[in-house]
Amino acid sequence: MKWRRLNGDPIDTIKTKVEETIIKEIADGHKLKVCIGTDSQVKGSIVEFACVIVFLREKKGGFMYINNYRMEKNDMSLKRRMILEVSRSVEVAYSLCDVFDRHDVELEIHADINTDPYFASNKALKEAMGYILGMGFVFKAKPDAFASSSCADKVV
Repeated sequence: MKWRRLNGDPIDTIKTKVEETIIKEIADGHKLKVCIGTDSQVKGSIVEFACVIVFLREKKGGFMYINNYRMEKNDMSLKRRMILEVSRSVEVAYSLCDVFDRHDVELEIHADINTDPYFASNKALKEAMGYILGMGFVFKAKPDAFASSSCADKVV
């Protein structure tokens, strides 16, 4: 997994970088919240994904770390793609949750799934919510899921 900053600078080890970032931001007097989200786009026979770790400084803006990757589409349904997005966010959150717990940083997982039943992505809402909540994380869906629907959407 290759992670980078928005400006393109590579990140060697994401867990180390996240911990260093938290320590620095807390030392600078910031109260942090972290939101993790993933978005995808179909481009021909490929599905491109972007997973982001968004750091929010209370009343002071934020920044994010980004991971892009691709998969073959292979007749992947929209519901399966939504669940893959959520599973990627959960995987990243789970790999970092000990760091967030150690430094008492609030964590949310954002799913790019619409809560309005008239949208196709809504078919995955119950499964995604159950998966995220079952793993013990805070769940947010559209329109509150800005990490996936705005941040990741811009870098996929």
